[in-house]
Amino acid sequence: MAVDFPHPVVHGGTGKRQRENTGKNLLDFSASLNPLPPRFAWTCEPGCLSSYPDNDYSRLKECIAQVFHRDTDEICVGNGSIELIRVFCSVVLSSKKTYHTTSPTFGEYELSARLAGAVAADRPETAYVSFVCNPNNPTGELYTRIDMLARARVASSHGGILFADEAFIELADPSESLIDQHTGSFFVLRSLTKSFAVPGIRFGYGFGDPDLVAKIETARPPWSVNAYAEAFALQAFTHMDELERSRAYIGKERSFLQKKIQGMNLQCHPSSVNYLLVDCARDAGPVCAGLETLDILVRDCTSFGLPSCIRVAVRTHEENTLLVEALSACVR
Repeated sequence: MAVDFPHPVVHGGTGKRQRENTGKNLLDFSASLNPLPPRFAWTCEPGCLSSYPDNDYSRLKECIAQVFHRDTDEICVGNGSIELIRVFCSVVLSSKKTYHTTSPTFGEYELSARLAGAVAADRPETAYVSFVCNPNNPTGELYTRIDMLARARVASSHGGILFADEAFIELADPSESLIDQHTGSFFVLRSLTKSFAVPGIRFGYGFGDPDLVAKIETARPPWSVNAYAEAFALQAFTHMDELERSRAYIGKERSFLQKKIQGMNLQCHPSSVNYLLVDCARDAGPVCAGLETLDILVRDCTSFGLPSCIRVAVRTHEENTLLVEALSACVR
């Protein structure tokens, strides 16, 4: 019997696997991480490993509540932001509900919605859940707070929910965030992965109406935030103000990269965050393969429906210079 079961989403950040397969120390521009994250000492007490975590994560939520001025019953946590996307969809969507995503955007929204049995809506005006990635992945476009509030009003007008994924907003402009909005029309998703450059930790958190958060916390697998992730997060939230320095560095390096890449007669989509969408005006596959021979990984955007595009992270100046040199050699 044929079953319309969705395929996994293609992701970047394959550096670990590629290094293990090739034995080479590849530069991974396919993973969009903060090139200048806050540095601080943190420890996970050995005693924490001999006990289950507190599944309510009371201390962790109190820390988050203090930083973002929210009540603890408005906060949920999970094993990375993707777990929270999956759990959100499992409790909010069903075969009787609809969802809407823009294109191109992060593929996990559609996958998670389909896994929950929901169907796509042609327009956000008719969708029960509208997913908006802000800044958008892979374009880097940052929607203004005014724009996002308008989208939320559209969702609210027919009893829907705006799901705002702000995983990258701390590396763009946090003043455009919806994180201070206390209404059932919003769910705001955040992550430490990008801003603190710790994809191996796997920690995501979200803000929403207490009733919705309670459902997410019930549906989430017990103890999904492990002791190491919790210990790191507790320290990281005390260093959020240091991300201002990261944003300034990213802005400077992004301008450098954009100027150099456009000097190769390639087009860069305007970006407000730590990655650039580059149109190579040709099949991106050979470009990616050529860069890999030069020990550089970039994100082939064919899976986003953009077969002529690559996405490149903004890394350190030295690394960005290496990318420019390699890309120039590959597109001559």
